[in-house]
This record gives sequence, structure tokens and C-alpha cells, in this order.
Amino acid sequence: MNDIAASLIATGCVFAGGVFGLQLHRLLPSHHLTKETLDVIRLGTGMVSVLASLVFGLLIATAKSASDTADREMRAYAAETILLDRTLRSYGNEAAASRVLLRRATERILQDLWPGQGKRFIGLDDSSAGSFLEQMQEAIDGFEAVEPRRAWLRQQALQSIMSLLRQRWILIEQAGPNVRPVILGALIIWTVMILVSFGLNSPRNGTVVGAFLIISLVIGGAVFLILEMDSQFAGVLRVSEQPLLRALAELNKDRASFGGFPSAPANLAGRPL
Repeated sequence: MNDIAASLIATGCVFAGGVFGLQLHRLLPSHHLTKETLDVIRLGTGMVSVLASLVFGLLIATAKSASDTADREMRAYAAETILLDRTLRSYGNEAAASRVLLRRATERILQDLWPGQGKRFIGLDDSSAGSFLEQMQEAIDGFEAVEPRRAWLRQQALQSIMSLLRQRWILIEQAGPNVRPVILGALIIWTVMILVSFGLNSPRNGTVVGAFLIISLVIGGAVFLILEMDSQFAGVLRVSEQPLLRALAELNKDRASFGGFPSAPANLAGRPL
């Protein structure tokens, strides 16, 4: 379900609860509306309100933590990409084809996660992006490093490519919803019950209805924030692509200076980007 649609449904349910509470006051017999009865309802509503506030805060913190973790991992991935490219550049011409694979893997991830207007969102779990990195690992592992310096560079490159593969799988495993819909649904039900009790204890006038509408919009906005932050690479509050764009710009510097990278290996030349 679309995040905006879910937040609008939550807003409508909460507002309907408040309006129902206003009408419930007219339907209940008078002996159910005594001062003692309403005081008990107020006390119970206060307890539920505190509990709902704690759960809302917990869900927002969970979604924010997931978003921050994804952003931190993506920045680490971009930094490791730049370091690997510089290591391969220091190695020499033998690593030129591997640098092409690195550039293509970076472009693929950008296209998968930030496809642009009108293009399909694929996500991190794209085998093509992973295959470029795996091909890089095989190519680097086959480097003939006779000199101590080149042997050290080869080892550093292998460590970097392993780090990229590890961070990619960490991002894949961490992506997706961390907030369970059952918990969010239960929280909306609690909030509806709170608004029903508010309506039962409130005077029937337009100001109260307007206040219920504002409260409902705030609750719907909170639901929207939770869902948006919980889907780290989609929506309005998605993780920024700037770190990976800067990494790609670093990878393309030599391409602009020296007339382009050499061609990719034959077994990858036909693969689409």
C-alpha cells in the first residue's frame, strides 16, 4: 500500500472515531454519562494515551534508526568504492578492466535505487550489480603480483572488493520494512479509541470537530513519517544518492582526462546497464 494512502486511511479512522464519540453521547442512556463514569473513562484514556505515545515514539525511533543505518552504510560503500578505484589505478594498466567493472557496478546501483522519473525502481537485490563485483573479485584474484608493492596493492584491492560485497549484502538484508504492520495497526486502533473517549467527554460544536481533524492529521502525519523512513530507498524521505554520485564522479575523472576506460571484458560486454 502507498505510504500516503496508508496515512490518509489512518487519518480518516482517527477522525471517524472522534465524530463517533460525539454522536455516542446522544445515544447512551443518561445513567451511563454520570460524572463518576466519565471520570473513569478519562483515567483509562489517560493510561492508553501514555502507552500510545510511547509506542509511537518507539516506532519513529525504529524507523529513523533503520534510515540512518542505511545512509551510513551507503556512505561507507561509496567511500570504499573510491578507495578501491584508487588502489586499482595505482596497480597499473593490468587493473584497467577491473576499474571498468567497478564503474559499471556503481552505475547499476544508482539506476536500481534512484531510477529517475518514469523508470522502474529495482532495489538493491539486483544480480547484475552483484555480478560485476564478483567478476571484479575474480579478476583481481588473478593479478600477477611479483613486486612487493604490487602484491600489497593486490591484497588491498581484494580486501576492498570483499568489503564492498559484504556491505552490499548488509544493505540488502537491512532493506525493507522494520516496523511490523500489526503493531502499527494496533496503535491506530488505540488512537481511535482515545478519540472516541475524547468525543464522549467533549461538547458538540464545530471547534471540537476542527480540533479532532487537526489531531487526526497529526496522527496521519506521524504514520506517514514512520512508513517513509522505514522504506529507506523509496519515497520522499529515501536515502540520498549524493555519496554514490560523488563516488561515480571520482571514478569518471580518469575517463575524462585520458579519453575513456578500456573496454569491458568480452563476457560482460553484452550486458545491459
